[in-house]
Amino acid sequence: MVQKQKAVVLFSGGVDSTTCLALAIERFGKENVVPLSIQYGQKHSKELEAAANVLAYYGIEGKTMDVTKLFAFSNSSLLTQSTEDVPTGSYKEQQDELGEGPVSTYVPFRNGLFLSAAASLALSLDCGYIYYGAHADDAAGNAYPDCTEVFYTSMGNAIFEGSGKECSLEAPFINRNKADVVREGLRLGVPYQLTWSCYEGGDYPCGHCGTCIDRLEAFRANGVEDPSY
Repeated sequence: MVQKQKAVVLFSGGVDSTTCLALAIERFGKENVVPLSIQYGQKHSKELEAAANVLAYYGIEGKTMDVTKLFAFSNSSLLTQSTEDVPTGSYKEQQDELGEGPVSTYVPFRNGLFLSAAASLALSLDCGYIYYGAHADDAAGNAYPDCTEVFYTSMGNAIFEGSGKECSLEAPFINRNKADVVREGLRLGVPYQLTWSCYEGGDYPCGHCGTCIDRLEAFRANGVEDPSY
């Protein structure tokens, strides 16, 4: 069966998903790419604002969904109802203190739910592919279990079979780190100045949460400054 040359991209407005968006545009052309941004009860709207700015840059109209109620019982520190603050320090530092396994910013099975929604949208819009930006740094120590290669393979099989073999899951950075993501994005001319990664919702990135630290290190590894600062 020939896959339809059109893709849904899970798109948060951050480094990883914006790089995936650029890859999909390069492969299929922007007229064949459908970005999907999801509101899930996060504490701030900065990433959704960033997503809108990136889409305006590329001249693409995206789709949005609100699945906030699905996470109403979670105490993940990313969510509005959480009693926990977003922790500071790298994911490794957090795990060194508390042990390996999901960090407090892990939203339970978020990518599983997002990818299921993306699969339904892909089939509805005749898209043969779904892109998501999981990478090896997020999977390390099982900090985010829905970013691991095992999860990707299992979810990819489920989507392929559940779509009647009409839709495939692509995670181009599943075995690569965030520095590799940024390197590819620099090649593609990704407008990283428009993206947002910080778990806090201030005027500027905090520089101290796990995702800020990963992002800063990824740009430094490529010999460039993070344009969000």
